[in-house]
Amino acid sequence: MSERIIDLQDWLQTHAGRYMLAWEQGQVDALVVDMFGFHALQLGLPQLQGLAHNRMPHRWLAVQEPPELVPQDEANPGPSPALVTDFSALPFPAASLDLVLMPHSLEMSMDAHATLREVERVLVPQGRVLICGFNPVGLWALRQARSRLWQSLTGGRWSGQGYLPVAGEYIGYWRLRDWLRLLDFEVEIVRFGCYVPAVSSPAWLQRFAWMENLGPRWWPIFGSSYLVVGVKRVRGVRLLGSVWKTTRGRVPHQVPAGQSNQDALLKERQH
Repeated sequence: MSERIIDLQDWLQTHAGRYMLAWEQGQVDALVVDMFGFHALQLGLPQLQGLAHNRMPHRWLAVQEPPELVPQDEANPGPSPALVTDFSALPFPAASLDLVLMPHSLEMSMDAHATLREVERVLVPQGRVLICGFNPVGLWALRQARSRLWQSLTGGRWSGQGYLPVAGEYIGYWRLRDWLRLLDFEVEIVRFGCYVPAVSSPAWLQRFAWMENLGPRWWPIFGSSYLVVGVKRVRGVRLLGSVWKTTRGRVPHQVPAGQSNQDALLKERQH
């Protein structure tokens, strides 16, 4: 089993992991309820029930490891995985999915570029991708970077114990935005969260929960988790509804041929 997946699954058992999972669950629930279509797919992280409030008739959960090898959170087990597949080679035809949810799927992927290109392939025009990730400049990531720096300065070896999962490559928001633009995605929604300091006690996490309301206004870039919604735009494709509306407005008033001839004769007689 991938060490990156193991590390993330273990971290979700910590107090910080549960706090972040609760924030992301609330954000995802509020967004997917208004996303319509027929086919939706979640890639990884069964603990996040990202499609529970979505109303599309066909919804799948995919993982990269067999279900029996994926540790389950007893407090929040999540749905049973329906597909076991490589995220960079999804078993769906091109332009067949309306929504793809990626909770930390990119940063835990062995090839993030290939995974994102595969998601672009399976999405229909105007389809949406919802991505959750760790913010590399967030308060929690800065604490982890400080621990690494301190151990390197003191001559100690990095033990791999930090506040966040060690495995995986954290992808910053601006970097992810550039990747999406290269694939003709338009960034529709961006949200940052988990502004509480990097504390380990659940009681202190709750005491600092008031910072979630002030964070987006006063220090938005320091949220430890972010959520991005991208819309797949296809050049040259226009919605039929807008075309009909525009065409209808431009249709000139039709004048009967007989009436036009009579008006012309009257003008000649007047002259």
